[in-house]
Amino acid sequence: MSEPGIRGLLNAVAGVTANLSLPDVLHRIVSSSCELVGARYGALGVLGHDRKLTEFVQVGISHADQARIGRTPAGLGILGLLADDPRPLRLSNLRAHPARHGFPPGHPPMRSFLGVPIRVRDKVFGNLYLAEKKDGEEFTARDEEVAVALAAAAGVSIENATLFEEGRRRERWLAASHQVTNSLLAGADPAAALRLIAEQARVAAGASAAGIARPRDGDRSTLVFDVVESADGEQDRLIGLSVPAEGTATGMAFTTGEPVVVRQYGDHAVTQQAGIQLPALVRDLDSAIAVPLTVGDEKLGVLLVAKFGDKVPFTEAEVQLVRTFGGHAAVAIEFARAEQDRERLAVFEDRDRIARDLHDLVIQRLFAIGLGLEGIGRLSVRPEISARLSGFAHDLDRTIRDIRTSIFSLQEPAEAQGGLRSELLRLTLDTAGALGFEPRIGFDGPLDTAVPTPVRAELAATLREALSNVARHAAANTVSVEVAVDRHGRWLTLTVTDDGVGIPDRPARRSGLANLAERAARWGGTCSARRADGHGTRLTWTAKLRPADSEDR
Repeated sequence: MSEPGIRGLLNAVAGVTANLSLPDVLHRIVSSSCELVGARYGALGVLGHDRKLTEFVQVGISHADQARIGRTPAGLGILGLLADDPRPLRLSNLRAHPARHGFPPGHPPMRSFLGVPIRVRDKVFGNLYLAEKKDGEEFTARDEEVAVALAAAAGVSIENATLFEEGRRRERWLAASHQVTNSLLAGADPAAALRLIAEQARVAAGASAAGIARPRDGDRSTLVFDVVESADGEQDRLIGLSVPAEGTATGMAFTTGEPVVVRQYGDHAVTQQAGIQLPALVRDLDSAIAVPLTVGDEKLGVLLVAKFGDKVPFTEAEVQLVRTFGGHAAVAIEFARAEQDRERLAVFEDRDRIARDLHDLVIQRLFAIGLGLEGIGRLSVRPEISARLSGFAHDLDRTIRDIRTSIFSLQEPAEAQGGLRSELLRLTLDTAGALGFEPRIGFDGPLDTAVPTPVRAELAATLREALSNVARHAAANTVSVEVAVDRHGRWLTLTVTDDGVGIPDRPARRSGLANLAERAARWGGTCSARRADGHGTRLTWTAKLRPADSEDR
């Protein structure tokens, strides 16, 4: 090799090794090779584990021609020869070679060809393809020697750049894990945490979109993407997309607990979900990784990161990084959920403490004051003073009942369902809007245990209609509701008292009261409405819970 040739090779090697960005290194290898051997076109094909081309860096072909050619070559024909037999290959006319596979429409014409493998240590990283010598001649043995030498130097540069890129990727994923963990420890709500996990995964992986699919309503046969983050803001078109757990990459990751890597994911989704209306955006999904979000034996869902269009696919190293991130994210989610449970437990403990204090201190003191007032009333010689003291004692009794209702509300878990007291309390509070004020309600006796389910439904319907009548006709300022079961558990009594205009002596319509009376009669009870003391109306409704001869003796 002449001195100018050696100098050019050295300059090319220096240029290739001067950069640690892998995409820049690959492009520099191709462009330097074309300059050294006088090739019009050059390309570097990166091989995957199946020895198929996963990336194709080109020089000499315009962007318009690349757009017309379409998708990246699959590595067939002449390109596949070097993948199967990694040795230098020099051809005077590649169109005449028996392994020729043909060119796609829009591809520029090529005759002369030179291909050499690029090794990183003992592994073939890819192949360097050079075509169409500029002077119209064939590639020479000297050109092959230069290309082989540059490929050897390129292997070292690629290894360094690969290690550098891996280090940067690990830093990005580590930063993403820290961001998610810090957000959850700071008290972020679960929905915001899931969105953050998807966004951080998308950014760290350099993906076009990322989403989290989870089972809905306990149905583990279908997964729903309720969290999606997209670089182009198209997440609204993907949120709510459901995929079956069987036969899909996302479902396979969920059921097996292992990562699943798919190339041309959009085609995979369309094939696996034939007959299902999928967003058009799904067809553009290319390389994708689905990793399970698991904590121990519990499967929380699946994290999916995907690229749109024909971009560089995910590598095995990236798959492991996504899997590690998914594991950290799942643990962080579970920790945040446990922290929320701990906070709820602390609230319940405070509510129990307050309830105990109200019962053990406040009610006992009020009860003692009431007894004292009744005793003083009996000693008084003035009837008006005795009446007033008796009224104060009755007010204290009502206050005690109200406090007992509050104690029950404090002791009832927030998620409790089915308790008669809680049902009636919610029903009463729901009528506050129609009444214009909040009714008072009190309970006495073993309502939750003594009242059977059919009678519960009748009681709730009766109370709802009674309060509705007050809202429509009474023009009241206060309403008091009392629900009681006698100490033998035989009778249920509902009393609704208002301070409104009072029921007329001869009401024009009694259909509402007739309905309430029919409900009471079905359970051996009665219903009556009369004017309360002074003004207003008192409705009394009863139902028999069990016969007298069943009383425990």
